[in-house]
Amino acid sequence: MGIFSSIKDAIFGKKAVAAEPAAPAAPNPVGTALDAATSAMAAAAAAPPAEVDVDAILTAEAAGKDLNWRTSIVDLMKLLGIDSSLANRKELATELGYTGALDGSAEMNIWLHKAVMRELAANGGKVPADLTD
Repeated sequence: MGIFSSIKDAIFGKKAVAAEPAAPAAPNPVGTALDAATSAMAAAAAAPPAEVDVDAILTAEAAGKDLNWRTSIVDLMKLLGIDSSLANRKELATELGYTGALDGSAEMNIWLHKAVMRELAANGGKVPADLTD
């Protein structure tokens, strides 16, 4: 598993799951329990995946912490409990296709933060536009 996958899993794993009460199954005098289960699985598969509000999740997670996850890749990684060392950031940059010098420069880190936000958006995350451009 790559570092981006760790970031995505750390954020998407914290999404609030809407606790909607299950509707009682209507009696099906002709069908069987298997038919009802198959119908429920088909309905679940047809539903689009819920968009994950990355901003809300990270803002809530950062409450009371002195971390600027909105602009700093290091703080974002720290917030998620992921090693933010230069070696890990180099690996993440390579994974996401960075072509500049892997030296931990401000240029690399800014690119990396925006690339992570773009990838989160591409993978079903709701990310404010100012964090991706």
